Amino acid sequence: MVEMFSQELEDEGRQSSKGNQLKWHSNGLWYKADYTGYEGLSEYMVSHLLAFSSLAQEEYVVYDLEEIKYKTQTYSGCKSKDFSNGCGVTTLERLFKNLYSVGLNKWIYSIQDHKERLKYIVDQVERITQIPEFGKYMVKLLTIDALFLNEDRHTHNISVLMKDNMKLELCPIYDNGASLLSDTSMDYPLGQDIYQLMSQAKSKTFCDNFEEQLDIAEELYGEQIHFHFDYNEVHELLESAEIYDLEIRKRVEAIIMEQRRKYSYLFK
Repeated sequence: MVEMFSQELEDEGRQSSKGNQLKWHSNGLWYKADYTGYEGLSEYMVSHLLAFSSLAQEEYVVYDLEEIKYKTQTYSGCKSKDFSNGCGVTTLERLFKNLYSVGLNKWIYSIQDHKERLKYIVDQVERITQIPEFGKYMVKLLTIDALFLNEDRHTHNISVLMKDNMKLELCPIYDNGASLLSDTSMDYPLGQDIYQLMSQAKSKTFCDNFEEQLDIAEELYGEQIHFHFDYNEVHELLESAEIYDLEIRKRVEAIIMEQRRKYSYLFK
């Protein structure tokens, strides 16, 4: 357990689609407290299962579980290293607002065709940032989101890194806390049929269907990530997550294995 203090609290008024999540920065680490359910467990599971993928280690942020004491409360949550290394982290939404006074999300949803929406994102980001092959990066993001049902991948948490020389680079993949039906307080209560709940999960990047998003991305930019984990790796990770109730861990295990079955072509 780690104790956090008010002076370490960051973005206290930070608003996401799921509400305000307490977040602290201390000694080169970020800490996030669970807010709507088991976001910390989702961050932990997704990032540790990415170790069983074709991604290089520097392509994603690793989250570990942590119990966090703040004032009189103790929260379950997670921690991760500060991946910015002193660089500025700029979301695509902020990047477009700074340049055009209009956010990227507004531009995206002014385009009716879903394929054209993704092409617009990729073409404009490559043009503005001079980062090559941004489409391949988007496929990686959207594959992870589809496999793990991440409902919160929008233009506020797709980011680029700004170096001292003003050069922009790809940002490691982060913020997967809204995966695996983690919102038990509002959208996905415990005790309900998970297969029915899974059918209700919706994506947010450029349309509300995970399969459609991924199909479009792969059609445009090819398959970019594959996995090689199975039940044993999932079960072992969850056995180490004892700060969460067994009911939650069993539910997460069932979700992951069903998604693995659904997207079996991603497993080599």
